[in-house]
Parts: sequence; structure tokens; C-alpha cells
Amino acid sequence: MYIQTKYMGSVEVDPSKILYFSSGLPGFIEEKEFVLLNTAENSVFQILQSADTPEIAFVVVNPYYFYQNYVFDLDENLLNGLSITDAEDVMVLAIVTVRKPFAESTLNLKAPIIINSQNQQGKQYILNTDSYPSKAAITLPDSASVKGE
Repeated sequence: MYIQTKYMGSVEVDPSKILYFSSGLPGFIEEKEFVLLNTAENSVFQILQSADTPEIAFVVVNPYYFYQNYVFDLDENLLNGLSITDAEDVMVLAIVTVRKPFAESTLNLKAPIIINSQNQQGKQYILNTDSYPSKAAITLPDSASVKGE
């Protein structure tokens, strides 16, 4: 199937790769289906694109690329709601607020996106802790670089 995207025009997506967010995302509760698209410019960042509304897309990243010590517990309601039975099935993403210059961009570590990679179910999970900010600096690991700055 083809979908219209915010950043890449029309793209073909495998229907089995559609991520389903039963509650939508905060601020976008009507948006239930998304796809995760790789960017040609940089393999670290991806686009979480609404399958229905081209204008709704978020730059996301695996937060462990930047914050290796990022640790939190998933509560029983989330585990049950996403049918997570194995930690290996959990994908964690952080939404990036892109700024110019790129060095001023931030990650939302306070509200990660949790995806069960086995059943494609997802939810944005707001952490009940002050340990992580909603605007964490993007600090590149040594020897890494980001294209497109």
C-alpha cells in the first residue's frame, strides 16, 4: 500500500509494518496508525509517520544511542495493554524536537514511545519520575556524527 508522507512524498509500506496506537498519541488521539520510516540521510533517526494524515510525522530515535544509561520500568497496565511478554520484544523510541542549528535539538526522555515489535502495538508512555527531562540534549557518542547539520 502507498501512503502520503510529510517528508518523503508517496511511499510504499508493507501493511504488516503498520504500528497501532489504540489511544493515539497525546495531542493526536484520532491518529491510531503509524509507520516507522528510515531516513536516507542518517540511519540513527527515523520518521514516525501517520498512515492517515500526511502532515503528522515525528522525528524519532532510539534513545540508547545517546543515553546508554536510560533506564525505567514499564508498569503492569502497559505490559498488559501492549501484550508484552518478553523484554526482547520491546522497542523504545524518543521523539526529537529538531531545531536549527541541529545542536540545539532535544529528545523527549520523559515520554518514550514503547512498541511491542511482535504485534506492532504502541503507546507513548509518560514516566512518573523527574529523573529524565522532556528536553534532553542530543549529545553524540564519541566518534559519531550526524549528517545534515
